[in-house]
Amino acid sequence: MPSSDHSAPQLAALAGLLADATRATFCLALLDGRAWTGGELARYAGVAPSTASAHLSQLVAGGLLVEERQGRHRYIRIANPQTAQLIEDLAAFSGPPPAPTGTLKARSVGTALARARTCYDHLAGRLGIAITDALTARGLLVQDSGFALTDDGLGWFAAQGMDLAASGGSRRPVARPCLDWTERRPHLSGLSGAALCRHALEEGWCVRIGSQRALKVTDEGTRRLHELLGIEPEELELAPTGNP
Repeated sequence: MPSSDHSAPQLAALAGLLADATRATFCLALLDGRAWTGGELARYAGVAPSTASAHLSQLVAGGLLVEERQGRHRYIRIANPQTAQLIEDLAAFSGPPPAPTGTLKARSVGTALARARTCYDHLAGRLGIAITDALTARGLLVQDSGFALTDDGLGWFAAQGMDLAASGGSRRPVARPCLDWTERRPHLSGLSGAALCRHALEEGWCVRIGSQRALKVTDEGTRRLHELLGIEPEELELAPTGNP
């Protein structure tokens, strides 16, 4: 085998982990950044607990997920931000999501996810794109070759109480693009994206809705986003057709 192909078996094994719909469903659910129990993931995917356990063991062994035990409970989460980025990128690469169909509840969930959601530990959907565009328009973020915060951008984050310098020991980039799987455009991730998402939740700009990673922008969030970034309320809405 040519030396350049030394990683082919590892790549094939990784692809195999995500080649099952149940395992893919688990990974997408865990993009909410929280730890789930095996039972919660089994109910979410509509499979038996024993089936979920077997699939989760494969994902943990393959390094995509990690488990933490607390007493009798086994909590599962995505291994790290890089893995979350890979899953989101693959979801985006697989093509735009289908238009919400089925029950009213299913359509409502799909619409909510497209409007605002977490992508592991940062903001995504229409909300994530609106914030990214606003930061860029104000010279706080540049996208010329990758993503980078300007000095004004670093100052803006600090002024809101998000001290990115405090994470100076982290090897994670301060800003990086993450392709949004509903908007088909990059939104902000990295340390700054995580800090902004955490800040939005702590300050009540957004609240989680349901058991998935969908978010709702509150009245306070709408007001603050307009004050700080000039984002108009209509910028957070989906297109009239219902497609993002």
